[in-house]
Amino acid sequence: MSGQIIRYTTPAVTPMLPEGGVDFASCERLYDHLIRGGMDGVLVMGSIGEFFSLRLEEKKELIRVARKAIGRETELIVGTTSLVFGEIVELSNFAIKEGADAVMIIPPYYFCFDDAGVFRYYDELAQAIDGKIYIYNFPDRTGYTISPAVLRDLAAKHKNIAGVKDTVVGVDHTREVIKTVRPVRPDFLVYAGFDDNFAHTVLCGGNGGISGLSNLFPELFAAWVKAAKAEDMARVASLQRLVDSLMDIYGVGFPFVPAIKEGLVQKGVVRYNTPSKPMRALNEEEKKTLSSLMARFPGTEALA
Repeated sequence: MSGQIIRYTTPAVTPMLPEGGVDFASCERLYDHLIRGGMDGVLVMGSIGEFFSLRLEEKKELIRVARKAIGRETELIVGTTSLVFGEIVELSNFAIKEGADAVMIIPPYYFCFDDAGVFRYYDELAQAIDGKIYIYNFPDRTGYTISPAVLRDLAAKHKNIAGVKDTVVGVDHTREVIKTVRPVRPDFLVYAGFDDNFAHTVLCGGNGGISGLSNLFPELFAAWVKAAKAEDMARVASLQRLVDSLMDIYGVGFPFVPAIKEGLVQKGVVRYNTPSKPMRALNEEEKKTLSSLMARFPGTEALA
């Protein structure tokens, strides 16, 4: 792993007020929590950030708040996904102008596209966006996957397409992406989208993870990165087992976003557990279950 870039980025939730709208004060507290916890980057308005529920002006204000709150030593990635192509371009260039380090874009959903359609989509975006782009492959949400060959061809043509977040079950697809893209773009970054795929991805030559449990336990994932960089495989394995256990948190409620928000309330990081409609907050029984699962994390002293 010598010389290998290994990083962890949190796809931050978007705290919301009970009466509606973004709780910007809690956003700032969350970003501080993540930075103090050792995260290398923060992704705002990813899937877990409920980008789909925010108005364009709210998104722009959140970008301003995030850039001001997140120091330059921490990478700021902005999710700019929309079903309106022009809105993606507008918001992406706004984010880059405001100081975001990169944007992340999922391919079109609702309708499925073939390889040629996916290539054309990102090809046109890369030409229209004046900054670094991460592609977001999430077949569970789009209904189709982005093939390694398409990623290779896009990476070969556009230097501003910097990498991919590969949110797939297992690492077969991620492994093939690394094998296929790296010969033409050695600097192309490949991140796991599921928490428990971090170590497997790094061992395949990938660069780390971008996943949701780090909202709750940033110190844990920072320790995992440290162990991987040190090639401490015993430590990597023990943290793998802990993360595997904590993955049960995703099963508390459905979808899982309200569980992450409730966990942050229980930790005192954000003020409210409000999700966007039609999602609901956890009920009392689910809150107790969540609290019990979170107690599996032994605390930061155990990671020292």
